[in-house]
Amino acid sequence: MSGTPDQKYDEVVRGRRSIRGYLDKPVERELIEEVLSLAMRSPTSMNTQPWHFHVITGEPLDRIRKGNTERILAGEPDSREFRRGEPFAGVHRDRQVEVAKQLFGAMGIERDDKDKRQDWVLRGFRQFDAPVCVIVTYDRELSSSDDTAFDCGAATTALVNAAWSRGLGCVINSQGIMQSPVVREHAGIPDDQVIMKAVAMGWPDPDFPANAVYTHRKEPVDAMRFVGFD
Repeated sequence: MSGTPDQKYDEVVRGRRSIRGYLDKPVERELIEEVLSLAMRSPTSMNTQPWHFHVITGEPLDRIRKGNTERILAGEPDSREFRRGEPFAGVHRDRQVEVAKQLFGAMGIERDDKDKRQDWVLRGFRQFDAPVCVIVTYDRELSSSDDTAFDCGAATTALVNAAWSRGLGCVINSQGIMQSPVVREHAGIPDDQVIMKAVAMGWPDPDFPANAVYTHRKEPVDAMRFVGFD
């Protein structure tokens, strides 16, 4: 389902998709180190390299899943550390709704099926039941720099592409770090780092329906503008 190390760059980028269902199969530490080493080749503003990657599996990850779901079900407010911004609107909201419809359709979740819809949401707080979760953080002293978020985003993109090229699947998500005290405690994240994103990682389950979903992409002609060309 996912990539192989002999793929060309174009094949990795065009073939990769978000994976939300995983096999019950561990991922070797050496392979994760290889993937992260590639991700850390990403460019950064003035070589600041602000990122840290906390790789979690086993019992600590289970404690994070449990704490996240218990707190959200108890109505605990969102304690996400990285700025969230305003809710999406306009075409951006349309794209958000569109992918939700694709995923719900693939999973057979009807609009009025509240139990299945809630379970789907809780999958995010459970890190999509993946065998590995990578928590991306950055140095707190750089919090006021917009370049820092840009640099960490570039490294996270490189991470998921590198993982795909090695046969692994990932999905970048925010639900997994919305209850930040739980994540900080069980992942042992120091106070001088800001929790930014979670990346679920593992071997893709070929029988999980949502894994077959390819999101509709913006047409290149709608995103590109050339100036000074003949």
